[in-house]
Amino acid sequence: MDQAYVIDILNTAFLLIMRIVGPVLIIAISVGLLVSVLQATTQIQEQTLTFAPKLFAIFIFLMLFIPFILTASSDFAREVFIKIADM
Repeated sequence: MDQAYVIDILNTAFLLIMRIVGPVLIIAISVGLLVSVLQATTQIQEQTLTFAPKLFAIFIFLMLFIPFILTASSDFAREVFIKIADM
């Protein structure tokens, strides 16, 4: 296996991970920020209050975008297997 193949596969895998995980992190951070602002304005100092809205938002996001995630993952796996077979 040539070094260029390995670097190309790793680069593609890294970009795929960023495309899948990036939106989930943005949703979690934005919901956490909104809950923090709500806690600051209402002076509720409950530490576990941020977990439920984050989990709910991430769950809804994943339910909506699971077809994209599965398609991107299977396309990547197919591409890797084709590259391995071409060697």
